[in-house]
Amino acid sequence: MRGLNTRLAKRLNRVFGRKGKLVDGRYHARALKTPLEVRNTLRYVLHNAAAHRARAGKPPSPHLDPRSTAMRFDGWRSPPRGGNRTKDFGTSPPRTWLLRIGWRRHGLLGLTELLPTT
Repeated sequence: MRGLNTRLAKRLNRVFGRKGKLVDGRYHARALKTPLEVRNTLRYVLHNAAAHRARAGKPPSPHLDPRSTAMRFDGWRSPPRGGNRTKDFGTSPPRTWLLRIGWRRHGLLGLTELLPTT
């Protein structure tokens, strides 16, 4: 990601005749080591839009982001209704035990399950 950001910044800065960072350092990578860490990360990513709504004081929406892979995710406690569950966003099946099986030991995800807003 950093390499891509650097190349992109150099080219766009050249086009716009400017200098400096184009993308702030928002990329953060950390290896997930436990099933609970993986589950919490899946919950965070799949419910990100709803969590942002809640933090902004808006009522959480029961709908999933139609531009995300949430509709194709097979780890919901009850499958979401509507939407396009067959649209492929270029995802690949999980390859590690933690992402295929391990996280499920802590329970499937609920459609309205949000992270605490701390």
